[in-house]
Amino acid sequence: MPIRTRTRTRTHTLALAAATATALAATGLTAASATAASATAADAQPPTPRTDFNHDGYADLAVGMPNASVSGVAKAGYVNIVWGGKNGLGASGSTRVSQATAGVPGTPESGDRFGASVTTADVDGDGRTDLVVGAPGEAIGSKAKAGTVAVIHGTATGFGAGTTVADGPAASAAYGKSLVAADFTGDGAQDIVIGATDKVLLHTGTTTTVFMGDHMGGRAPVLAAGDFNHDGIADVAVTYYTQNQPYTQSQIRLAAWNKDEKSFLVYWNNSNGTASALAAGDFDGDGFTDLAMGNCRENADENIDDPCGPEKYTKGGGIHIQYGDATGTFWDRQQTLNQDTPDVPGTAETGDLFGGALTVADIDGDGYDDLIVGAPGEGIGSKAKAGAITALRGGKDGIVNAEGKAVGIGVQQDTPGVPGAAEAGDLFGAALTADDYDGDGLPDVAVGSPGENGSLGAVWQLRGAEDAPVTAFSPRTLRLPSSVNPPQYGSVFPTAE
Repeated sequence: MPIRTRTRTRTHTLALAAATATALAATGLTAASATAASATAADAQPPTPRTDFNHDGYADLAVGMPNASVSGVAKAGYVNIVWGGKNGLGASGSTRVSQATAGVPGTPESGDRFGASVTTADVDGDGRTDLVVGAPGEAIGSKAKAGTVAVIHGTATGFGAGTTVADGPAASAAYGKSLVAADFTGDGAQDIVIGATDKVLLHTGTTTTVFMGDHMGGRAPVLAAGDFNHDGIADVAVTYYTQNQPYTQSQIRLAAWNKDEKSFLVYWNNSNGTASALAAGDFDGDGFTDLAMGNCRENADENIDDPCGPEKYTKGGGIHIQYGDATGTFWDRQQTLNQDTPDVPGTAETGDLFGGALTVADIDGDGYDDLIVGAPGEGIGSKAKAGAITALRGGKDGIVNAEGKAVGIGVQQDTPGVPGAAEAGDLFGAALTADDYDGDGLPDVAVGSPGENGSLGAVWQLRGAEDAPVTAFSPRTLRLPSSVNPPQYGSVFPTAE
């Protein structure tokens, strides 16, 4: 199957490629194509749905729409829940959750941007996934853009009552710019880490505390969760940068809960480096959690050598991976790659934003996690910023093998079997997530393209089964109401552990 990029074409020989196969199955990277290539594959277990709001056995997808209108109120925002089912996403309809929904705290107001961040967790422990939503533009009393974070509980019929977990204490605090949830304290309950203006906070139980405060350039700190120090409890990964506000700096940090101090403590810091996306997985199959940093780069010039690996790999966006080990120190082993790495589709070019989005799934069923990489700035032929994704295969050496190669396959809207056509500004691959949306025991990949059709936006589902078609849906096909501003559907997916 040819993979078209801006400057060159590569053709891969695929073990089980067929004209009717899906874009991922045709790559030879899906579970259906994995056969019994290794003993590890026989031990791999089918995924269970990570996000299942109504507990019907099918994963559901939450799409944040902070630019959308609610009852004519511009940028009030809502979250569109696309229900999973045997035919995948989009076939079973969708539900809108906003501050106009019964039981959800607040009232839709212009600029609230409800849905600017989304994560999921079983906060109340009832076995159903709950929706956690940030609205960083929410006014709290007279405090404009203080921001708020709410949990809306999943039920058998959809959603029940919602509760506010954190309100910003001051104007422009912008609580809810970013979110991630996991059991960070080791007490068995799900906690929420909240990104805000110049702060990162932990909400656990009924308490919200600041554990990181620094100049973050007014942007949302990027968050991820994983057990990086191998102590059995989830840690939080944070990255941010600022330039001349009032000083230039960039950081990638890991923090773990300290039971004695009863607070997060930073135990790993990549000073002078930053990333556009973070993702946790076990890419070398050794049982320890690794951290992938997408579009990793040096933002400040402090004469610190290569905070994201060799500088030559930063062109067009580099992927830097720190590998976990039994010591829990997280320092020793690392790999870096970009689109100039052998057997990675495409060519590294400025503005590709390779690694602008990341997700992790064992799409070939061999027991090694694979890394799916979005490059929303990728040009397809003469179509600038049409966007593409790349699936990079994990193995015993990690994402990069002993020969210095990375087994990868590219997918974009001009790939045979993928609906639509690559067009300038589509930003295909701007957001990524993976789950089992059709209940067949194989992971599927959801791809956001917020620039599609004049920033109406759309989402593609690349299903894991070899004979399942790639499908797409948009506000138009889901019959969502019109919006004053372009909704950019597919720009916000959940951040997950």
